[in-house]
Amino acid sequence: MKKSLLLVSMLIGISVYFVNGQNTAEKLLDAEDKLSIGGYAQIDYNQPLSSDVHQNGKMDIHRLVMMFAYRFNERTQFVTEIEYEHVSEVYVEQAFLNYRINNWLNFRGGLLLIPMGIVNEYHEPATYNGVERPNLDSRIVPTTWREIGAGFTGTFQQLDLKYQLYLVNGFKSYDGGGKLSGGNALRGGRQKGAESILTHPNLSTKFDYYGIPGLRLGLSAYTGKTQTSLYNGIPKDDQALEAMADSSVIGLNMLGLDARYSTNGWVFRGQLNYASLNNTDEYNAFAGKDLGSQLFGYYVEAGYDLLNKQSTEQKLVPFVRYEKHNTHQKVDGIAKNLAYDRTDITAGIGWWMAAGAVLKADLQWFGNEATDDYTKQLNLGIGIWF
Repeated sequence: MKKSLLLVSMLIGISVYFVNGQNTAEKLLDAEDKLSIGGYAQIDYNQPLSSDVHQNGKMDIHRLVMMFAYRFNERTQFVTEIEYEHVSEVYVEQAFLNYRINNWLNFRGGLLLIPMGIVNEYHEPATYNGVERPNLDSRIVPTTWREIGAGFTGTFQQLDLKYQLYLVNGFKSYDGGGKLSGGNALRGGRQKGAESILTHPNLSTKFDYYGIPGLRLGLSAYTGKTQTSLYNGIPKDDQALEAMADSSVIGLNMLGLDARYSTNGWVFRGQLNYASLNNTDEYNAFAGKDLGSQLFGYYVEAGYDLLNKQSTEQKLVPFVRYEKHNTHQKVDGIAKNLAYDRTDITAGIGWWMAAGAVLKADLQWFGNEATDDYTKQLNLGIGIWF
């Protein structure tokens, strides 16, 4: 782990495409129109490659998203993001009220994106390299991570510093069965604002520094406990039932570092996430799961815009990304599963015909510590953002 931290500390200082750019919600909040509309779409073709067996490819309208913002007055706005996944699934990814108190203080409440890492907030397909999002942002963060809550956000212009601070409901760890697992860690516990239960409030915060041209640095933190349905309806003096409910709760502390840098056609990004989970031994025994007590992962990525010296808004960016993520970095009371210690390599190219329209192609290699072999996958995609 020390070697991994050293590698990331050396490379994370260089790092992405839209370094100081806005995501869709931020663009809509800055719009002066009464009603503003935005959106994005991702259409994919994923083809596993094998020399031994035939494998079907998958073609998918992965996501189609419409975003709307309504300005009640100069201080008060509402923003929502409605997503269709795989044509048949509908989700609300954001739905919040924003009230500007002054230039450095805004109140925000509703269904909020948890500010952890890069892609969880900047997940529009035209804002990142590669057809698919980094797997670190699937198995550890996990994107798209959003919960209901309220808090404050703002920018200190003189310090070149943006902050976010929210109190939210947390992951659901138990509801008729365990929701968290070793392979996908916290991902199955996202409540997504759908009849969410609350037993313990959680705190989420992030600071972004953008005072150096082309560079943006982020520091994220999240702390709290998971939610469980087992507390509901039990007598407050029933110690046996309360102890059983306690066994279904996980304590969670997560830290994130991220960096994005762009200079002379070079584009870089890096991210590191570490999470410490407690009570996993009791939880695994009670729920029959294999959740790890520490999660760790990072990625580094580099690309170069071949058209940067041309007078055109188009961009042609070959890139390579190296990821390392382990959802069994440490375990308590169970054996480590080496298959959860994963290494992913992605190499590809993206052609931005315009700032919000991109064609992508890449090849991925997936490996883990349980085997010496890598599986391969070819990805082709279309990304839209407006």
